[in-house]
Amino acid sequence: MKLEVQGREAYAYTGGRPFDAARPCVVMIHGALNDHSVWALQSRYLAHHGHAVLAVDLPGHGRSAGPALPDVESLAGWIVALLDAAGVARAALVGHSMGSLIALEAAAALGERATALSLVGTAYPMKVSAAMLDTALQSPQRAIDQVTALSHSTLAAKPSAPGPGSWLHGVSRALMRRLQAGYAARHEGANLFHHDFTVCDRYAGAEAAAARLRCPVQLVLGRRDQMTPPRATATLAQLAQATVLQLDAGHALMAEAPDGVLDALKAFLPPAA
Repeated sequence: MKLEVQGREAYAYTGGRPFDAARPCVVMIHGALNDHSVWALQSRYLAHHGHAVLAVDLPGHGRSAGPALPDVESLAGWIVALLDAAGVARAALVGHSMGSLIALEAAAALGERATALSLVGTAYPMKVSAAMLDTALQSPQRAIDQVTALSHSTLAAKPSAPGPGSWLHGVSRALMRRLQAGYAARHEGANLFHHDFTVCDRYAGAEAAAARLRCPVQLVLGRRDQMTPPRATATLAQLAQATVLQLDAGHALMAEAPDGVLDALKAFLPPAA
């Protein structure tokens, strides 16, 4: 589904069902150098079981027009504006990695309009090493390879997404390379990977955002996550008074543990009927 948000075209995948703003809405927010496709299984299931789904492409990512926005706060404002454009009164927010920070800020801004908040593969602060930031700036293809390796705990999880035995590393690497090249072509060689990692690294607003939350919060973590390890979530879990669930996966939870993530959302989100 295409919408006009803040004067630019925005895209949100609706899970293969026509969007109906009267149904309980779930907004799904991807992480750095990703797009809506990382939520393929979860978005389709929820859409076919009574939810109105908006799996977004953030500005400059996938099918949404750029440029990429500069920080978590402006991206959260974009999510709120997208809900307004779609005619959504209240929504649950689900975010992965960078998207979890955006979801947190958006839920804080929405107040009572946010019905639930699920943070997948999250941490706070979400600091990125100076070495990784430098590699992302100077050699983004090498950084993509490094992040792909760090994000997966196995070569081919079974079952996995998009299907059992899929080459998870290859799928992830191809997606990031395509987004990196596409953004550079449209924006005079700009480096989307370095931009997104900088957005994560600079965010320092979780304390203030958590204090404004008016909805239940869930953390879904990968027990073998090397990017945002579970030990890095203690502060956020306490701030948000969140329930915490760990799955046997790395950072790429939706690929390595697709059913586990879906089951966590099914148990946590407000019912569709």
